Amino acid sequence: MAAAALSAKTTLFRQEAGGTTYRIPALLYIKETGTFLAFAEKRRTHRDADAEYLVMRRGLVQGDTVKWESMTPLTSAVLPCHRTMNPCPVYETRRRVVFLFFICVHQDSTERCQILYGKNEARLCYVSSEDHGVTWSQLTDLTQEAIGEDIANWATFAVGPGHGVQLQCGRLIVPAYMYYIHAGAAALPLLCFTRVHSFVFYSDDLGESWHYGRLLGNRKTGECEVAELLCNGSTSVLYCSARTVARMRAEALSWDLGLTFETPSLCKQLSEPPHGCQGSVVSFLSPEEYRQEREDEEERASFPHKDNVPLRTGIRKSHLSAPRHTLSWLIFSHPTNRRKREGLGIYLNKSPLTPDCWDPPWIINKGPSGYSDLAACEGSLAFGCLFECGSVESWEEIAFQKVSLEMLLRNGMSCASHHCPAP
Repeated sequence: MAAAALSAKTTLFRQEAGGTTYRIPALLYIKETGTFLAFAEKRRTHRDADAEYLVMRRGLVQGDTVKWESMTPLTSAVLPCHRTMNPCPVYETRRRVVFLFFICVHQDSTERCQILYGKNEARLCYVSSEDHGVTWSQLTDLTQEAIGEDIANWATFAVGPGHGVQLQCGRLIVPAYMYYIHAGAAALPLLCFTRVHSFVFYSDDLGESWHYGRLLGNRKTGECEVAELLCNGSTSVLYCSARTVARMRAEALSWDLGLTFETPSLCKQLSEPPHGCQGSVVSFLSPEEYRQEREDEEERASFPHKDNVPLRTGIRKSHLSAPRHTLSWLIFSHPTNRRKREGLGIYLNKSPLTPDCWDPPWIINKGPSGYSDLAACEGSLAFGCLFECGSVESWEEIAFQKVSLEMLLRNGMSCASHHCPAP
């Protein structure tokens, strides 16, 4: 907790005089080298239909600051006659490979046209990097492998946007959403028969092959992110936070690590502006578990030649009898204003399996605020937040800010002492 409570805001991407705009932030932190990878879409204007390709900036952590390199266009992450959208990175720790997922959408097709006529024009693609974002592979199109003939029932789909996760068991998870065609009629547009649902793509062989899980049902849920919650008995639960148009965020749990999810519920403490907005969620060990983790690491380091020193499993005996207890906490970033995209806040949840347990938010940007993405800085109780903001419109720039858990805990205690209402 020695890190600064709140670092200075650093603008990484800024709207240009000619109209060029950068939108849809995605953030990844790589512990081994203390590197942030910040991604965004380069667009001719702020409109979705004017997206062109992805750009990136690498940031190297130096003490309490981050030194950012210049912007780099990701020239291999393109398909001819398509626009590249929705960056969604995930880091595979065993092979130390960054997978950057995205969709490539035919340049003549809008999302609304795809939904209206039930004709998907999006492709599921990725590029990878084995040197922490310095160089990137050529594009791989996974559409046929991961979706196959089922895509006939998808009006369109997208990943993220934001980040994916690798679970303790090694499974890679990439959050996604689709507009599923539930029925059709020859004489009618498909719009009224198509509903949006969140789901995940996953890989159990370190990224060699990919599949998709079942849809979140019984509620319209769109752009989403997921986080792993470590629980009692060496189990994990996958938590999903999804965008809705119901003026509240949807939450859902998966007890089989993304294959299926429980029926989503609406969280009254996490409001949505009209039409909703993307939000970001990450999990991390609670301070008690974090200290235990550090002690275990020091113990293993003191016995470098002993193969029988046990590795940490994430479970302590003192917790085994606690019902529905998690060793993980959550933070969530999202605009806090109920009427418009404004006031980006970061919420803390110390009991993720208990409904409506979010602390009031710490506001890190009071003005117009849009999409955001969080990254936990493993090895410290600090987080990076990459977010859209501006003085008049939320798409004027994409900025980075580093926050500490200490700051969020102080905010929660302060609000409790002053009886602050939930947003």
